[in-house]
Amino acid sequence: MGEPSSMKSKLGLWATTSLVVGNMIGAGIFMMPSALAAYGGISLVGWIFSALGAFLMAIVFSRLSKLLPGVNGGPYAYTRRGFGDFMGFLVAWGYWISIWCTNAAIAVSLVSALSTFLPILNGAHLSNAIASAFTGLSAIWFLTWINTRGIVTSGKMQLATTILKLVPLVVIAFAGLFFIKPSNFVPFNISGSSTFSAVTATAAMTLFAFLGIECATIPAGNVGNPEKNIPKATLIGTLITTLVYILGTVSVLGIIPAASLQHSVTPFADAATKIFGKGSQYWISAGVAIAAFGALNGWILIQGQIPYAIAKDKLFPAIFGKENKTGTPSNGIIIGSVLVSLIMIMNYTKGLVEQFRFLVLLSTLTSLVPYLFSMASYIIIRLQQKQVNNKNMVSSIMLALFAFAFSFWAIAGAGQEIVYWGFLLLMAGVPFYVWIIRNKKT
Repeated sequence: MGEPSSMKSKLGLWATTSLVVGNMIGAGIFMMPSALAAYGGISLVGWIFSALGAFLMAIVFSRLSKLLPGVNGGPYAYTRRGFGDFMGFLVAWGYWISIWCTNAAIAVSLVSALSTFLPILNGAHLSNAIASAFTGLSAIWFLTWINTRGIVTSGKMQLATTILKLVPLVVIAFAGLFFIKPSNFVPFNISGSSTFSAVTATAAMTLFAFLGIECATIPAGNVGNPEKNIPKATLIGTLITTLVYILGTVSVLGIIPAASLQHSVTPFADAATKIFGKGSQYWISAGVAIAAFGALNGWILIQGQIPYAIAKDKLFPAIFGKENKTGTPSNGIIIGSVLVSLIMIMNYTKGLVEQFRFLVLLSTLTSLVPYLFSMASYIIIRLQQKQVNNKNMVSSIMLALFAFAFSFWAIAGAGQEIVYWGFLLLMAGVPFYVWIIRNKKT
């Protein structure tokens, strides 16, 4: 028997899994070993802590998708169910801003990766900046076009780019294990700080690499058999990503001495050169470009789904809730890409670079806040159900409390200044909410 037509227009298990893996693994992971080298081997403990926290949150998101099957919006929908319209809107407001800020950063990292093959993209001259901006904009609008053609087309693109980006990471992660020198892990903590401080710092850094674990829950209405596929995709995606992250870091740290690694701008490419010889850095650079391209595709999909879900609840302008003939919220995707394009161009304007980087850092914080409220909402939703099995209820609440505490700790780890500006960014949405409610009532 053929597949029902309604299922053909939805994402399957592996396409949904690739959305999770593809959105978590961006170009940034290729630089992570260099950032961790200042701490030494103890950074692996940080990876383990952040991975455990990510798994706790992944389990909660999986269970929320079962409690509210087929509900679009992910963290927004869960927060709204637990805390009401206002908190749901506030979470969605911050999350939406974080998406198009992040997409701009991904577009810039894509251009940077392509500069290995196209030297014109690297340089301070005006012609270099114009070429870089044009390349980034081309990628943004090509993937915007792909995503407006339907979620299945976008899903196929995501699956293909996820497989391609995993190849160089997996090769280095496993082949590198045979070239490790144990002496590169001695001393285990070279940061000069205490073990606790080093683990806390590296766990906070590596947690950022797990942002995106919630992505399967956001287009839930477009996922086939969501009660089964979303929980599986979330957990399988998190497991695959964790293995690649940790094994890749072990290999690179073990192959390249920490003193050299700290100054490397291409740690995976440097490791590949030691394993396979000269010339291998080109396919690693290709992997970085594909990783950025795939992550950009996945997040452009999400940038349309979030305002679509809010608009359907009449908490956002109605234009975002309209679908094109392929059933895609194309208005949200296109408007988001306009904003992404503007911010990406800012990166190539002198004097605005630092402001851009700061805004991207703020976007990371506004991604963590939805996690925090989603964990709390899970407790509220479970308590509202009044399950007869008290033992199961207690274990569920304990799971959510640990995940909540981890999210809270991660937000605190962002630093006072970022939390301060992040709070102001979220509060900037309040007047917009008042305007929406006024129009809704009139």
